[in-house]
Amino acid sequence: MPGMVAFGRRWGIASDDLVFPGSFELFLRVLWWIGTFALYTLHKGKFDCSGGNVLHSYLVVLLVLLALIILCLCAIVYVSAQGTITNQGPRRYIPVLVYVRAMLYIPELIWAILGAIWVSDDSRGCEPAGVGAVIAAVVASWIVLVSTGVGVVFVFDPLGRRYPGPQSCEQLGVRDLESSNGSQLLSTARSVAVKVWESRLRLLCCCLPQDENNRAAFPNIAQLVSGFFLDTDLVPSDIAAGLALLHQEQDKMEQCRDPDNVLSHSPSSPIAEDLEEELEKAVHCMQFALAAYGWPMYVYSNPLTGACRLSRDCCKTQSAVYDIVGGDSLGCHFSSMLHTTGLQYRDFIYVSFHNQIYEIPFFVALDHKREAVLVAVRGTLSFRDVLTDLSANCENVPVEGVSGTCYAHKGMSQAAGYIYKKLINDGILNQAFTIAPEYKLVITGHSLGAGTASLLAVLLRSSFPTLQCYAFSPPGGLMSKALADYTKDFVVSVVLGKDLVPRLSYPNMEDLKRRILKMVSNCNKPKYQILLQGCWYEMFGGDPDDFPTEMDNRREDELSQPLLGEESLLIRGSSSYQSLASEDSPVHIANLPLYLPGRILHITEDGPSRRSCFSQARYRAEWSCETAFRSILISPRMVVDHMPDAYQRIFHTSNLNYKGEENSDPGALERAPSQSATAQLYHVTSA
Repeated sequence: MPGMVAFGRRWGIASDDLVFPGSFELFLRVLWWIGTFALYTLHKGKFDCSGGNVLHSYLVVLLVLLALIILCLCAIVYVSAQGTITNQGPRRYIPVLVYVRAMLYIPELIWAILGAIWVSDDSRGCEPAGVGAVIAAVVASWIVLVSTGVGVVFVFDPLGRRYPGPQSCEQLGVRDLESSNGSQLLSTARSVAVKVWESRLRLLCCCLPQDENNRAAFPNIAQLVSGFFLDTDLVPSDIAAGLALLHQEQDKMEQCRDPDNVLSHSPSSPIAEDLEEELEKAVHCMQFALAAYGWPMYVYSNPLTGACRLSRDCCKTQSAVYDIVGGDSLGCHFSSMLHTTGLQYRDFIYVSFHNQIYEIPFFVALDHKREAVLVAVRGTLSFRDVLTDLSANCENVPVEGVSGTCYAHKGMSQAAGYIYKKLINDGILNQAFTIAPEYKLVITGHSLGAGTASLLAVLLRSSFPTLQCYAFSPPGGLMSKALADYTKDFVVSVVLGKDLVPRLSYPNMEDLKRRILKMVSNCNKPKYQILLQGCWYEMFGGDPDDFPTEMDNRREDELSQPLLGEESLLIRGSSSYQSLASEDSPVHIANLPLYLPGRILHITEDGPSRRSCFSQARYRAEWSCETAFRSILISPRMVVDHMPDAYQRIFHTSNLNYKGEENSDPGALERAPSQSATAQLYHVTSA
């Protein structure tokens, strides 16, 4: 850190990132040199074929060339391993070594071409071993050259123009940035970054139809993403090292925490009986949120039997007693819904698999067991859904009777508006309540579906005052404080463990970026050691390394300066950068504080975070508050805990009862999730 400057531009790789690729290539080159030397020694004086002289010269030059490359790689690996992430002084000669290594590619390319010519023209009559060795050398050379070209493409940074020199931009401070020259410089950099990220998004989603929503979403997402990365000079390995350090730091703090300090009850929290009742309802609703994903999630959750079960039903012609919209020509999605929910064909009122940006699949069904009209919204399962997720700037959501500003995640707000229009304008809910007028309305979803379901519940609340919403893993950056408080009466958010998504918001990401910068700038170990130890810790555990956790005031002051120089960690200070942005820009409004909806039911693993593969996990559920999700927790389970099948597995296969004894019937809840069964499966507290 920062990115290495070579050939007149900045690259997406730092000078201390060459240890691992250099070591790997060095290993291959040494084996190559040993094999070539052995061949030359065995055939010395025996090059008596028609092209023997050429073969002799080829091997000699190849040995010399490989020796030079090996020496250069040794120097690159050694120098790259020196210093720390922020102390680049010992690695100042890395660009020179890179230039030397690049120059050695030229004779290697020429020699590979000459070797190919010799094999095709002058190898007749020579020993097969010698010819095979030359062919292997030629193929290996071309593989190395092509791999290097691919690597250059990966580390190429479209925004990597070298920053202005010290004379033109000499450690600009806040006052300099607020001048006309600083404003023009940042404006130009921002516009270039937005164009680059927009091009990347369009290339990634080139197969999507270019409708009006797409054209509106790409620029907004590009501005948001580019604004987040514009003020840093980080490379991917810096982020990986920072995450490794931060994970160990968080684990160390968690180990030092005294569990006796946790209050068993808070007067402002719902009582334990209420928690058990809501948990029981959540267990029931989860199967509908899971069913909304269709056959991919069903097969993923049942890898051994799922495909076989669906193959018997997919292509059958079913009676059209339900309305299906969108791409499910084989009926596999709908068949998986039947298997997951246990409902009958006649219980489905409307099923939509239509999927575009801001328009996500959902279904409406009659849940006779709970006497509810149930609306289930699908989570992220396509590129279109990802674009909806990334449309994270805010938009107003006017709600009558709510004091305070009401705004929410734009992508999910748009998706909720789309489903609302379908349910009301197309008369879907009217049809459902005509069939079952005494039923109540329940809305559920997971991830993107959870956020959309929560906002849909806000839109429908005035028409259905008794509705309830169960949101599994909703995104943390979803709605304003006033709106979140309003939803506490009818929305329950269920969060599992250290799930990343409920903690994912723009302010939290900014906080994570700052913490990563502090960790890597204060660590006195080289990056390759941090990454090796981090990989070992993630795979095998152990005690967290005793890395420094606090930086001195001088270093923190340096990090807070909005410098444009190449040596700074933050090349553009966020505060000054935001002051130059317009008030209605997506980057600005994305920084508004956003919260999880409703009451938060947090399910955590009871006991040590690391355990044996054969040990049985215990879980407990407790009421939590939004302040517990204001920072991102680094853990190997931060993604696993988000998967919907993780909820299903914990809800239905937990084998520890309330008292900590083994449950004699693990499948009891799956067959009949009663209140007593819920109490047996979970150690329930109110905190």
